[in-house]
Amino acid sequence: MTEQQILDLLGSNLIWILLAILIFAVIFKGIQIVPQSEQYVVERFGRLRAVLGPGINFIVPFLDVVRHKVSILERQLPNASQDAITRDNVLVEVETSVFYRITQPEKTVYRIRDADAAIATTVAGIVRAEIGKMDLDDVQANRSALISTIKAAVEDAVDDWGIEVTRAELLDVNLDEATRAAMLQQLNAERARRAQVTEAEGKKRAVELEADGELYAAEQTAKARRIQAEAEAYATGVVAQAIADNGLEAAQYQVALKQVEALNALGNSPSSQTVLVPAQALEAFGNAFNMLKGKS
Repeated sequence: MTEQQILDLLGSNLIWILLAILIFAVIFKGIQIVPQSEQYVVERFGRLRAVLGPGINFIVPFLDVVRHKVSILERQLPNASQDAITRDNVLVEVETSVFYRITQPEKTVYRIRDADAAIATTVAGIVRAEIGKMDLDDVQANRSALISTIKAAVEDAVDDWGIEVTRAELLDVNLDEATRAAMLQQLNAERARRAQVTEAEGKKRAVELEADGELYAAEQTAKARRIQAEAEAYATGVVAQAIADNGLEAAQYQVALKQVEALNALGNSPSSQTVLVPAQALEAFGNAFNMLKGKS
């Protein structure tokens, strides 16, 4: 086929070719494939028409235009530092970080021009306001509660922008050198006070334990004396009863028997070479012998 024949063929079918190209362009413009991580904001004659979600979507070609392609992935604002004054008039430097994602792109693109800057400004104001309600010790001790309060306040502030705050972090709370020195001095004083209190409590406890030990020893001594006295009283009662039953001879017999036992023990002592017997000892032996003879 010559070149002239090709030109004649194209000229005779030009209308069909143009129609096919138009149909292809219409189909191409009418089909929109949206990625999973994005949403498309569609306008018609400058007004909001629809928000296209992930997947295949159909629009009216040449009338509907994809004006904004908005990512719905979670975003992190750059770490920001701002000064704040606590309720007890201490200047602190607070470093914060905020994570958010866009849930309603139509609100974000039509109600706020720079979402990142707007959120950063909102967070700074809320952080200053919340820290101004707390003392420095409360800021350090209740950081988790402060983070929850800041997150809730930021969520309320950015709700009209179609933004969801997923996380807010209070990364650091920095103090100036003078405040740090004062806090360190206070901390050292508190530690010294606790050490003194602990030492005093230890001494007090030692005195109490020593007193308890002495009291226990006294109680045990008194108990032993009471038992010994009861035993002596019982023995005395038995002797008295024996005297009452058997007369005075029973008592004399017991006394003589004790004397004999004492002399016998003195004589059996290994350290004794010479035993001196008093004159009354012979009489005691005689009395004991007579009593034993009389008993038998």
